[in-house]
Amino acid sequence: MDLLQVTDRGLWCQAGDFHIDPWRGVDRALITHAHADHARAGSRHYLCSTPCAGILRERLGQKISVDAIPYGERKTINGVTVSFHPAGHLLGAAQIRVEHRGEIWVVSGDYKTQPDPTCAPFEPVRCNTFVTESTFGLPVYHWPDPQTVIADLHQWWQHNRERDRTSVVFAYSLGKAQRILAQLDGEAGPILVHPAIESLLPHYEAEGIRFPKTQTATRETLRETAGKALVIAPPAADDSALVRAAGDVSTAFASGWMAVRGMRRWRAADRGFVMSDHADWRGLNDAIAATGASRVLVTHGYTQPMVRWLREKGLDADELATSFRGEGNEE
Repeated sequence: MDLLQVTDRGLWCQAGDFHIDPWRGVDRALITHAHADHARAGSRHYLCSTPCAGILRERLGQKISVDAIPYGERKTINGVTVSFHPAGHLLGAAQIRVEHRGEIWVVSGDYKTQPDPTCAPFEPVRCNTFVTESTFGLPVYHWPDPQTVIADLHQWWQHNRERDRTSVVFAYSLGKAQRILAQLDGEAGPILVHPAIESLLPHYEAEGIRFPKTQTATRETLRETAGKALVIAPPAADDSALVRAAGDVSTAFASGWMAVRGMRRWRAADRGFVMSDHADWRGLNDAIAATGASRVLVTHGYTQPMVRWLREKGLDADELATSFRGEGNEE
């Protein structure tokens, strides 16, 4: 019997009697990160990495029962040793290492290998079996240098200011928005953030992440800074009254999906900035190789192409069916 197996509540370790990122309520849930498709409400007790705890409470409720341990620290649960290791996805995101009777599994959750000033970098963890995501598991997905993307974003912002247009960047409210904000030049003009993004900033600041000065995006502040500001908002605010209050705007989406031209046209954005908090094709392959795993289980995304590719390389690879669907176009 496998050390971890899929049940109707999620990925379960029978020996330790705990679940990893369960999609229904369980007694003990180990959480890779606080995105909604991995951290669900309803479990009796949660365990996560130390930097993740505050965000997990913010999203699931202050009254949840949650313990947190630092990256790399080992904890024994019913004879099974577990530890959390940086995944590079967003603040507090972790790969979970599970060891029992000499067998080692690593559940990666979501991860990226590119640098990010708002979270610890991805850490390869040696194992026998590696559970990997495959959100962008096709060779067409190749991320540009992040500094180049940020430089392009600043140029776009300046171009819009010269034409008296407000710049609105749509980015996922947890992870992507903070990653962009931390790299902005606060002297270039006013920066406004949507309340859904602003509520998460204190958790980042508590971990030593520094941001330029911002204002809350309200109808009043948007009118006051019209034609000058850069606004960061979640994709769900695309057609909101709040954004319309900014008047003449130029819109952009920051997402890995922007690597595909058709996606940008579908979102009707003026610009698309290719920036993802998931690994691209090369990042996935590099991460898998670094684990030394002889067995790889592939979940959400382009699972079948990745499985075929890994089998061609001589690995024991298969698809691991889960309910995780990623953050979709908001990744």
